[in-house]
Amino acid sequence: MDDPPPMPALFIGHGSPMNALELNAFTRTWRALGKALPRPRAIVVVSAHWFFGATAVTAMARPRTIHDFYGFPQPLFDFDYPAAGSPEVAREVVEAVKPEWVGLDRDQWGLDHGTWSVLTHLYPQADIPVVQLSINALRPLDYHLKLGVRLAALRDSGVLLLSSGNVVHNLRLVEWKRPTAGADWARRFDEAAMAQMADDPSAILKLTEHPDYARAVPTPDHFIPLLYTAGIAAVAGRSQALIQSYSLGSLSMTSYNVGPPLDLPVVAEGVAALPPDVPPDQTNI
Repeated sequence: MDDPPPMPALFIGHGSPMNALELNAFTRTWRALGKALPRPRAIVVVSAHWFFGATAVTAMARPRTIHDFYGFPQPLFDFDYPAAGSPEVAREVVEAVKPEWVGLDRDQWGLDHGTWSVLTHLYPQADIPVVQLSINALRPLDYHLKLGVRLAALRDSGVLLLSSGNVVHNLRLVEWKRPTAGADWARRFDEAAMAQMADDPSAILKLTEHPDYARAVPTPDHFIPLLYTAGIAAVAGRSQALIQSYSLGSLSMTSYNVGPPLDLPVVAEGVAALPPDVPPDQTNI
């Protein structure tokens, strides 16, 4: 019997956590994506929102749902995504990236909104074990690209590798009057990222030389998840852009698939709400 093909790997532009509660063009596409994917035995997530000074992986059996944002309505703070964790898969992550070190987090983190706002649409039953891998804020960008290359081997054992961030993410330049559009600079950078992912994902760090990089990536946390997917795509030799779209002028919702091509909408227009009385850069989306 032939071995099953590797599990896909994904980068999802997650945007506002209100996507967890809303049914819009983005979340409809995420639901269609979940139905199109083979069922994984576990999910490993690299979320923009676990960005701190160590490389760690959640290793608890029951990760808590973390509400890591400000100013949103109470139903979002009440939201729970009760997926199990997997200490076993956490140890597989540790082994996969050696000789790099990864710590086992048994009681500190959990599932943040970069994870559950997407997974609640991909896998609404929350019946697949989920672990999160942190983004080490102290390491250079090429470290994360190389970790993606090493993690790629987990695809062969039925693990879905999901990165969650935004290629363009500048909350100081939000344009309220452009809810479903991208500023010219945002579109230029996002299109350059799409071209790089298609042509040579192993050279994704060329994007740091792009003239719009500083505006598109004022902080690295939401960009770094793309580097993990680029590393996986470099091993696989291909990637597919999904959901090429923008929100509020300064957010790209563009997503990527590494694996067999998926027949999903290429463009989706929608916007999830942000709190009107909190500065956008203080919401922690």
